[in-house]
Amino acid sequence: MKILIVDDDELIAYLIEQNLKLEGFETVTCQDGLMALELAELEKPDLIILDVMLPKLDGFHVCKKLQGSNIPIILLTAKSDITDKLIGLEAGADDYVIKPFDSRELVARVHTILRRVDKASARRDELYDGNDKEKAGIRIDKDCRMAYIGERELELTPTEFDLLYHFFTHPGRVFDRAQLLDAVWGYDFVGDSRTVDIHIQRLRKKLKNYGVSIGTVFGVGYRFREFKP
Repeated sequence: MKILIVDDDELIAYLIEQNLKLEGFETVTCQDGLMALELAELEKPDLIILDVMLPKLDGFHVCKKLQGSNIPIILLTAKSDITDKLIGLEAGADDYVIKPFDSRELVARVHTILRRVDKASARRDELYDGNDKEKAGIRIDKDCRMAYIGERELELTPTEFDLLYHFFTHPGRVFDRAQLLDAVWGYDFVGDSRTVDIHIQRLRKKLKNYGVSIGTVFGVGYRFREFKP
């Protein structure tokens, strides 16, 4: 699998690259945000490791421009402030790692996200009885990992897609944050429940104009609401 590493600190980029190569990954590196966008289109990486502080275009803006590309993103940030973490998640990142970090932790995060994507694909293959399926006004294509409302494609990050699919296949069921973390992010995810809230908020914004929503069951969790034309 191919990993795109974006960091203007050449030493950090080199160390990340060497650790990933030891794990059998193919790597591509660059030092600025604009080149990151070009390489994401050209190289079609399976995952991107993206520094926040970059020349030409910062990591937050790169995340936003890559929303809908279906490429998981791990943000590298030198700031531990919760606001920066939330900005990164809202911009479309799937996870974040704070500098300085242990290379083994970063590699473990990469494995976790890629394993989650593989498991999600396997679950979809088991549950689908055709190429696509429609429910509550939403149609999801299993092969392309795309969701549609009518003829309009929803621009979703990989995590948003997995989250929507989980609700899609369990209409009316209420899930608390811990259950969603386990089902969508995986039991070995090291983030916190705030991650779920941020992704739910992002998903709601993308669904709000179509009569589809993720409802809050106060004191319990979240539930998929049926389509009302």
